[in-house]
Amino acid sequence: MIKITFPDDSVREYEAGVTGLEIAESISQRLAQDVIACGVNGETTELNRPINEDATIALYKFEDAEGKHAFWHTSAHLMAEAIEELWPGTQFGIGPAIENGFYYDVMPPEGVKLSDADFPKIEKKMQELQQKKEALVRKDISKKDVMELFASKGQSYKNELIAELEDGKITTYTQGNYIDLCKGPHLMTTGPIKAFKLLSLAAAYWRGDEKRPMMTRIYGISFPKKKMLDEYLVALEEAKKRDHRKIGKEMELFM
Repeated sequence: MIKITFPDDSVREYEAGVTGLEIAESISQRLAQDVIACGVNGETTELNRPINEDATIALYKFEDAEGKHAFWHTSAHLMAEAIEELWPGTQFGIGPAIENGFYYDVMPPEGVKLSDADFPKIEKKMQELQQKKEALVRKDISKKDVMELFASKGQSYKNELIAELEDGKITTYTQGNYIDLCKGPHLMTTGPIKAFKLLSLAAAYWRGDEKRPMMTRIYGISFPKKKMLDEYLVALEEAKKRDHRKIGKEMELFM
């Protein structure tokens, strides 16, 4: 048996190998439905990661910053999966969660120029994939094997990142036919990502270096409920209306 310490300092005993989800289920089914990630000894991890020794644990919902991070990080992978299906041969840079949502830097195949006119197509494909509730499968992989894997996919940007990583500490996450170099954390499946919207598109130099290739950065936002997305988009529009630059132009304060 192992001892699990909760944020209120209470302690419960569980069999070694217990997961965050099983711990949530032992407390209440409602909690198990709402929790989307967990913190083990201060590190945010997936709910299905086994815990094999005494640990402190925190159970995160979407309302928690750690929960949002895992949710939006997984959403970035979902968007990348959709883009790869729509435009095979796309190269991928980085795709992190950010303060409000997520983005991914992509290099479309030669002859393809992405624009915001493509957003509905990408969102439709994301919805198709989300409905499959694909599991995100984490794998520890050697540096040699992962470089060969991404080289076979023509992912030179990923291999540049891999070259700087320490062997023995490299992981990939796979969902459906999409595989990404990533340390996590993620949701267990894409199922909870029920509402999303691609917001904007920008040019971004690879690794912020103006001497490197220009990639396309696509920003998005996602939520577990459509109502939450609708409220966010309304707030976003209200914020735009309050933008002082816009008000200034309307009042002819600025030329």
